[in-house]
Amino acid sequence: MRQMLEAGVHFGHQTRYWNPKMGPYIFGHRNKIHIVNLEKTLPLYNDAMNFVGKLAANGGKLMFVGTKRSARDVVREEAERCNMPFVNHRWLGGMLTNFKTIKQSIKRLKELEAMESDGSMSARFNKKEALTLRREKEKLERSLGGIKEMNGLPDALFVVDTGHEKIAIAEARKLGIPVIGVVDTNNDPEHIDYVIPGNDDAIRAVQLYVQGASAAILEGRAAAATSVAAGRSETADVAAG
Repeated sequence: MRQMLEAGVHFGHQTRYWNPKMGPYIFGHRNKIHIVNLEKTLPLYNDAMNFVGKLAANGGKLMFVGTKRSARDVVREEAERCNMPFVNHRWLGGMLTNFKTIKQSIKRLKELEAMESDGSMSARFNKKEALTLRREKEKLERSLGGIKEMNGLPDALFVVDTGHEKIAIAEARKLGIPVIGVVDTNNDPEHIDYVIPGNDDAIRAVQLYVQGASAAILEGRAAAATSVAAGRSETADVAAG
């Protein structure tokens, strides 16, 4: 809880912007700013991390979603650290609900990357054409770079700001994909499967949530690998006996 206090997780939004549905998670207000009750946040955060750890232990895919400026860098860094898909620029409508079409764009991105790395882009096209292709690649990379190795739909979404990522959440709900969401005092906690009440703007707070999720993923995977190894050695012992 001390880490949460230091990161400013308890600082909500201005009282005039509050969502009454967040009432149960609010401790009070100071200088017209709502204060989140961290005694409520901590167990909910732990529940969410347990879910994430179990998901990873079972080989599940968690998609990190954080497209606003304060979340972009840490979302990319932590998702890459635990080898999970992420979206940290604009969410393209249909990223989940129309994944078939998105897959075509990913295929195109990979084609362009291959052309650039093997030199065929410069060899087969003149300067102007090659520049156009590079721009196309950069645009696709920005939108789809974080999901280009995602072969199918994710098993869950981890969303940094539920108000900012409404389209992503709506698509996940439509497909029955569970959502873990950081919900600030101005947003609606309904339809979020794992609510983490807290500040969704402060960079340090965002880092705490996202780094926590990537750590839970790595721990979950490591625990699963250990139990598999233990199971193998038990089987070997039985066979030997």
